[in-house]
Amino acid sequence: MDARLKSLITLAALGVLLSVAAVWGWASLTKPFPTSEESVCVDRTFEAGEKVMRGDVTVSVLNAGSRNGLASLTMNLFEEQGFGVGQEGNASDAKVNRVQIWTDDRRNPAVQLVKSHLGKGTPVLEKDATTAGVQVVVGDGFQDLVKGKKSVKATDAFTVCGPPAEPTV
Repeated sequence: MDARLKSLITLAALGVLLSVAAVWGWASLTKPFPTSEESVCVDRTFEAGEKVMRGDVTVSVLNAGSRNGLASLTMNLFEEQGFGVGQEGNASDAKVNRVQIWTDDRRNPAVQLVKSHLGKGTPVLEKDATTAGVQVVVGDGFQDLVKGKKSVKATDAFTVCGPPAEPTV
């Protein structure tokens, strides 16, 4: 193969790569930014006897300790277990040694499912949750999740805040 043909093939291949990169770049550049109105969870009603699975529940985590990144680390642990990702933040005014769940309904099966992953003795306090889904508040004594249940059966009809359905393409 002579040098001119080699150069022509190389230039053509580079031209195709440049075109693909330009199209991909333009599509990424013109893609709309996510809005704050997009919800991290949507309400779904479960009837008595229905199973609530990990993937049906969104978990939000607040850091009440002094360890940087504890909420994010804990959120990653919940995500690895199959829970929906909620919000992260700080609860600097809270006094939490290890972990607590704050909820307005401690009988909710989603709360019971999350609690099973936090270990025995995890307190569930009736407080107004400020985040989406089940609100977990971690302190400096929190280390890791425990092996929890895969599902919990709803004893009554309940509303559970879970991940929004993936858009179908």
